[in-house]
Amino acid sequence: MKPSKAKGDGSMIFGYARVSTKKQSLDMQLDELKRFGCEEIVTEKESGAKKDRVELQSLLGKLRKGGTLVVYKLDRLGRTMHQLVNLLQEFNEKGIHFVSIKDGIDTSTTMGRFLFHIFGAMAEMEREVINERVISGVAAAKARGREGGRKKAHTPQQIEGMLKMIEQGESKISVCEMFNVSRATLYRYIRENENNKTNLK
Repeated sequence: MKPSKAKGDGSMIFGYARVSTKKQSLDMQLDELKRFGCEEIVTEKESGAKKDRVELQSLLGKLRKGGTLVVYKLDRLGRTMHQLVNLLQEFNEKGIHFVSIKDGIDTSTTMGRFLFHIFGAMAEMEREVINERVISGVAAAKARGREGGRKKAHTPQQIEGMLKMIEQGESKISVCEMFNVSRATLYRYIRENENNKTNLK
């Protein structure tokens, strides 16, 4: 993507670079962000135990109307389509431009705004598919009933549904109520999922 600084009210152009492990290098992302013309670049190196992206949250607090946030690739900004769309919607409402260099996205342009709407439709479709799977899983569990008052183990599909809903911003309390699962069990599923991801790296 050819650098074409988004014009606003003179607000700054911020860059954000992220890697998922401390062993990975930020150099390529930093080179591209500097080449684009970012005036301030924030970096983040996550570990298995650090998933709240503190630096990104701090950067989002600095962005103002007319400003621009630049990343090298879309997946540097969010882990799921739902997260990405939520952030892009927030930027749109606040008058903040967004640029993904490698993906050729610039929401200050007509094509960039068009792609944003496509992402929104895809995220909505993903959410509906997950909800359908969750509802089916809950209905199947209720149909099987309970034996001796003991809770049956959740199926892999149900656990996947819980984790997906949490990734998309659903509160843990709501997930516990929907699946009739204790908070301790839900947190165990979350820990096991994070450990599995760490082991695969």
